[in-house]
Amino acid sequence: MSVNQRLIPHPWTNVYGLARTLVALGTAGTLAASSAETLFRPVATIGDYPACNSTTAASLFCLSPDNYSHLTWLKWACVAVLLVVASGWRPRYTALPHAYVNYSVFSGIAIVDGGDQIALILSVLFVLPALGDRRRWHWNHRGDHTPPRRATALLALIGVSGLVMLRLQMIVVYFQAAIAKLPHAEWQDGTAMWYWGSNLDFGPAPWLDTLVAPVITGALGVALLTWTPLAIEISLVLSPLLPPRLRWWVMGAGFLFHLGIALMMGLWSFALAMSGGILVLCLPLGSALHIRTTRNDTEQQPALSSTPPLAGRPPLETSAPAGRRTV
Repeated sequence: MSVNQRLIPHPWTNVYGLARTLVALGTAGTLAASSAETLFRPVATIGDYPACNSTTAASLFCLSPDNYSHLTWLKWACVAVLLVVASGWRPRYTALPHAYVNYSVFSGIAIVDGGDQIALILSVLFVLPALGDRRRWHWNHRGDHTPPRRATALLALIGVSGLVMLRLQMIVVYFQAAIAKLPHAEWQDGTAMWYWGSNLDFGPAPWLDTLVAPVITGALGVALLTWTPLAIEISLVLSPLLPPRLRWWVMGAGFLFHLGIALMMGLWSFALAMSGGILVLCLPLGSALHIRTTRNDTEQQPALSSTPPLAGRPPLETSAPAGRRTV
């Protein structure tokens, strides 16, 4: 049975491109802001890092595991690769280096967090749509540089499969995050954020603490800060089932949620990686983001559009009343 080209959206859009950029910037920021002595150090009960044994021996940092000067050069080489990925240049050729750098970081540095783990998973899944992505830049129009017609359906199917698996991964992450909180009394009674906000290691920076402290010391404020993340996580789990317009609100809430985590706990790489995943999770497969000017008799107003094209035929131009956002 042949694949129906009309039913497979092109995955090669700036939505998946922007997601790649966010994930790459998160890892690049971790490496650029941390010294080699901080990234590669002995860990109690585990040993020295980078740990070059078994599968971790393939890490780039195992080329010179005992020399901080060489590790510094390797670190900056990884930052350079990630910045090229973030720029959007030739995604077909930069996808594998992106995945390899994230593998090297996750397996090589001493202390990893959830951001490093999700960045590795997402970068590996981005390889599948990149196989058929012949664009010079991943910001280009979705119809530019598509593969020959005979190969389009197969490559589109592979790419869309990777993005569907990415969506499932994000759903699992948020489902687990929400369900794991529910058995704990602090999350049930709405006081959990008081403990996090008062923690010297994970609490807000001093400049932000003056704003956060009055909120978490009030019963209503701390309850809202505790239960709102649960509501957002559950909404993200359900987002593929929601109408398109509601997904925009859920996506915005997810971005604000992770911005709050970054500000409160300093987990910027985690916030960027998860934001990249939220983009793919909430927007329709094959959709593209662009500013479109809609006209009426008296004014012109930009509108954000994310209309997915289908493989094997050009994207359809749709119109909407002025000032309305279309999906």
